[in-house]
Amino acid sequence: VQLVESGGGSVQAGGSLRLSCAASGYTYSSACMGWFRQAPGKEREGVTFIDSDGTASYTDSVKGRFTVSRDNAKNTLYLQMNSLKPEDTAMYYCAALRSDGGYCISNDAGDWNYWGQGTQVTVSS
Repeated sequence: VQLVESGGGSVQAGGSLRLSCAASGYTYSSACMGWFRQAPGKEREGVTFIDSDGTASYTDSVKGRFTVSRDNAKNTLYLQMNSLKPEDTAMYYCAALRSDGGYCISNDAGDWNYWGQGTQVTVSS
């Protein structure tokens, strides 16, 4: 299983970025997928999760600003990030969770099975 993120970078507050995660090596279309982030000195936190049927959930701090989507034909996960804030600065990781039915049943990073290498997002004020 391989997850490869791209699209990170440096932007000013209020700007936008779009992250991508290319998946291979498993049945992507039936998997729960998610984005996590980790800032220096902080624990890895779940940002957004999307079930195999496209149902999405978000952590409160990004609701209304971030949008997760998946293209099952391309085995790719996306994260559109708008109105970025300095507190969004972190390493962003794509992850996949094995679960019956492809439902995202856990937001605990320790339960997730597969991880990408991460892509850095830096937002300056």
